Amino acid sequence: MFRFLFVLFIIIPIIEIALLIQVSDVIGGFATIALVVITAILGAKMVKTQGMGALQNVQAQMAQGQMPAKELFTGICVVIAGVLLLTPGIMTDVFGLLLLTPAIRNKLAAGLASQAIVRMSAGRQQGPSPFAQQPHSQREQQQMDQPTTIDGEYERKD
Repeated sequence: MFRFLFVLFIIIPIIEIALLIQVSDVIGGFATIALVVITAILGAKMVKTQGMGALQNVQAQMAQGQMPAKELFTGICVVIAGVLLLTPGIMTDVFGLLLLTPAIRNKLAAGLASQAIVRMSAGRQQGPSPFAQQPHSQREQQQMDQPTTIDGEYERKD
């Protein structure tokens, strides 16, 4: 955790300052400032439109009774992209714009999903949890697989 915070608060700002100096040497100081401001404004607009679209997709999926995992991931990526785009700097703007690109988001989601599946299957290979109750017979397994819904009527007589 310390290394992550060290990179986040020390290394990234140093890289950003170095990039801003390099870019200002090439295109000029005012042009560099204008570039940073324009990317922040355009990024904020893109975050707003994509964020609202993701929110509408989440609501539509939930209204249909489905789990909106992909839409939630899109929403998280859009929020992170918004933070990166509003942070002054060139490297953070590039990463923010990359997160707003649907093709890159899909590849990132696929990569994270494959890692999660590998970790879940690796966890299953270690054996059953000592706290999990294991059925003793095939009949108990069938009973556990069936939903436990109690159907009936209720009438109140006072």
